[in-house]
Amino acid sequence: MNPLTTLVLGGYGNFGARICRALAGDPAQHHGMSLLVAGRNASRAQALATTLHHGALGVALDHQAPGLARTLREWGVGLVIHTAGPFQAQAYAVAQAAAEAGAHYIDLADGRRFVCDFPAAVHGAFVTAQRTAITGASTVPALSSAVIDHLCAGWQHIDSIDICIAPAQRAPRGQATLAAVLSYCGAPIPVWEGGQWQHRRGWAEPVPIQFERLQPRLAAVCDIPDLELFPARYQVRDRVVFRAALEVGLAQRSFAAIAALRHWGVLPHPERLAGLMHRAGGVFDRLGTPLGGMVVRVAGVDATGTARRRAWHIAADNDHGPEIPCMAAILLARRLAGGSALPLGAHTSTSLLTLEAFAPEFARWDMVTDVVEEA
Repeated sequence: MNPLTTLVLGGYGNFGARICRALAGDPAQHHGMSLLVAGRNASRAQALATTLHHGALGVALDHQAPGLARTLREWGVGLVIHTAGPFQAQAYAVAQAAAEAGAHYIDLADGRRFVCDFPAAVHGAFVTAQRTAITGASTVPALSSAVIDHLCAGWQHIDSIDICIAPAQRAPRGQATLAAVLSYCGAPIPVWEGGQWQHRRGWAEPVPIQFERLQPRLAAVCDIPDLELFPARYQVRDRVVFRAALEVGLAQRSFAAIAALRHWGVLPHPERLAGLMHRAGGVFDRLGTPLGGMVVRVAGVDATGTARRRAWHIAADNDHGPEIPCMAAILLARRLAGGSALPLGAHTSTSLLTLEAFAPEFARWDMVTDVVEEA
């Protein structure tokens, strides 16, 4: 079997570099994959590639320039991993180019419209190409759905799903991620609550959330694909809510203030503050720790007809939290390189991976997980 030439777009970025290091450092993939670290800056791409083993190559590539499909064909690319966000403002040009070039495609998108509309937009192109395209191969919805599938296996019905991600203040963060977050700060977000669709303002009205191994934090509603995908997939009767909990309360309240300014019409485009806030974010670092985590809480009725409330927690210390959003893409890329079949056409990452599949990655970074039966 010929090695799968894998191009990581945004390969020297916050998440792309982690994916490149993982794929290049996996002994099992040395004969199954060749790696191209791609980005607009050739010197940065090559600088990272030279630190990797087994012939990784840095290449200059602007995914917005014309002729992307032709370039992918010329380089013999068999898999494109797209990490160059933010995805909220992107169309599907990279995925369409991958299909045209006869390559598989995986992205780390967390934009609600981007992920939810992706299958309908490009499914036909990937079926024609006999290739696989997976969107949202990240913490949400890839890991979040794996957790729900594990917690609720065999249940008669699910009443509620509550998810909260709690990043460490000191963990490395990318400007693109911050821009994505700010894009819906203060904007109305459709949320399935009380068995109907209601609007909640992004990052407004923070509430306290309890964790197993983290101190309680304030958390606010964020706009992610799960909010739209999960009510229908899991036939949730009452509520699906996703929140993010910043470690430093002052930072959380700063986002709430920005949300209020947008709501009042004073700051219509908060994403334009991404560069300034990215540079200023270090001000809060001395108030934080390297410990972050996530909790998924579910309630419903199990196979015996018993009402249940369960929670899955993960704690990531030593600023290792940003590894979690990369894990699904790494696992799926390894499957493709190893010749394992994934469904042809375009799909979200929902339920493509089991929670057990993530376990070796959690162990690699000394992350601790707990499943708690709640009253």
